Amino acid sequence: MAIWKRKITVDDNEVTSAVHLTLRQSLVPNFLVTILFFLWGFAYGLLDVLNPHFQETLNITPSRSSGLSAAYFGAYFLCPPTISGYILRKWGFRVTFMTGLCILAIGCLMMWPSGVKHSFGGFCGSMFIVGAGLSTLETAADPFLSICGPPRYSEIRLNLAQAVQAVGSFVAPLLASRVFFADTVNTDEGLKNVQWTYLGVAGFVALLIVLFFVAPMPEITDADMGTQELEIAEFDPGPFKKQINLFLAVWSQFCYVGAQVAVANYFVNFCKEAGTTAAKGSDIFAAAQGLYAFNRFLAGGLMTIKAIKPRYVLALYLCMCFVFVLAASQTTGNASIGLLCMVLCWESACFATIFTLGLRGLGRHTKTGGSLIVAAISGGAVFPPMAGAVATHLQKRNSKKAFHTCMLIPMGGFIAAWIYPLYVNIWNKEVMDVRRETKVGVEPVVSDKEHALEAMDSHVAGQKDNVATVEETKT
Repeated sequence: MAIWKRKITVDDNEVTSAVHLTLRQSLVPNFLVTILFFLWGFAYGLLDVLNPHFQETLNITPSRSSGLSAAYFGAYFLCPPTISGYILRKWGFRVTFMTGLCILAIGCLMMWPSGVKHSFGGFCGSMFIVGAGLSTLETAADPFLSICGPPRYSEIRLNLAQAVQAVGSFVAPLLASRVFFADTVNTDEGLKNVQWTYLGVAGFVALLIVLFFVAPMPEITDADMGTQELEIAEFDPGPFKKQINLFLAVWSQFCYVGAQVAVANYFVNFCKEAGTTAAKGSDIFAAAQGLYAFNRFLAGGLMTIKAIKPRYVLALYLCMCFVFVLAASQTTGNASIGLLCMVLCWESACFATIFTLGLRGLGRHTKTGGSLIVAAISGGAVFPPMAGAVATHLQKRNSKKAFHTCMLIPMGGFIAAWIYPLYVNIWNKEVMDVRRETKVGVEPVVSDKEHALEAMDSHVAGQKDNVATVEETKT
């Protein structure tokens, strides 16, 4: 059969062999999807560095520059629960990946005319389309990694993939400070370098579209997930409206991502306020992102230890985010910068762990639940404008700690997000732990045919023993 005529979709109500995917079988598809994580890590890291440079190059206020984040993360609010989620449920993971990549390529190409016209509105529009593409990719990628392979390793898989994303976020600000805005800081030439970068990303994305079309990839259906839940705990999740664990995870993800993005958006401004230059602030931010990436790998490794449960990790890491961002906002100079770097370090495992714990026990609702948790990333469109508004207001009043004080906004986000780890560690810990300890996908599955053969062999062996016993009696 010609490659363009092969079937690349599957009915979502059909139970496939993916329900028993082993670790070895899931390696190649998970590796391909992990490439995407680097891609949007790079785009997100570049966004954080563009913010302060646009403030000077295009002569806009901190609150207005947050429009980039609002456009990027606003797409996450619109796409996953609507068109992206529909594509995922209707045509599956592969088609969703390819659709997201197509939209992303269009958004990257639109960066060129926006740079030529020096249009901040154009950049915001382009960033919205980039966000639409990436949110569509993430609607498929995060659930795919969570469920592609043995369920007990879901947190580890997603944390390691998110670590690769963090490497992209580390490379982007480093590239920006060393190449884009090195000798051309806040000039037209710097923006032109950004245009060429996005053009290169568009070309790379086009190659990925072809790769995802031809590469072997299992389609995991909602029927598969329902069957898996029955095998793990003989559990039926019930109607969607009763998924309290999911809804609390969505709330926590919304608040956490909003707080994370607010910290990242104004990190360079924070460093300048503490006494460094914009270029040095970008370097420090890159170093903090490197620490963030390293700690994601570390968290993924720690979760392989049976005693270190993901729900413990989430509670500790979110608590430390609150502690360090509060300390950073109340100090000055290099000490405050160091404390803010520690916030990024403790943020590392939060997103992936909230996501995977939120999908635990959803069964046939897994794809819908995943879409909602991805939509919660839109918190990044809410908290940065709030923090930017506080900073702009304090600047007008000639405050010398405008960006230090605005860090109290993400602090509130971390507090609100801590509701979910509290819930899974006190009221829902049994559901979390059963799926953490399951051996589905780890031990070989015995089919009905094999069961029948074993029963037949046992029956034949029993008959032989009976015959032998009779003969001994006669003797």
